Amino acid sequence: MAEATNSPEAAKPSPDPSRPRLDLNDSKALALLAAEACDDRKAADILLIRVEEISSIADWFVIASGFSDVQVRAIARSVEDKIEAETGRLPLRKEGQTEGRWVLLDYGEVIVHALTPDERSYYDLESFWGHGEKETYLGSENAAPA
Repeated sequence: MAEATNSPEAAKPSPDPSRPRLDLNDSKALALLAAEACDDRKAADILLIRVEEISSIADWFVIASGFSDVQVRAIARSVEDKIEAETGRLPLRKEGQTEGRWVLLDYGEVIVHALTPDERSYYDLESFWGHGEKETYLGSENAAPA
């Protein structure tokens, strides 16, 4: 009979069986990489929400606004390109790229949501997941001048 362990890895299997689950520090680094990619395409109101203690679907959500469907798709493409270039990872699932109002990229431990302001306001993910720890990403717009 196999022994049960109390480690988080044992309690929470990886969303992608071909890869081991990232630890929380690595999943945060992946979330920050996604946020940086959102910022590269001038996304607004980039927010990271730590959901690993309240949900089994992911460790982090990254939520970002784009002001048109074209910008939302560009944000999503930037995230895909940056994460693939730096980690070799592709999303496990992608949704919404055709419409461009809400694109979801699921990397297992990190789920990226790029939305138009209307969609973001309507679905209000920040309130729904409001009991998760929130971190505002301060990107290039808020960077100190050189």
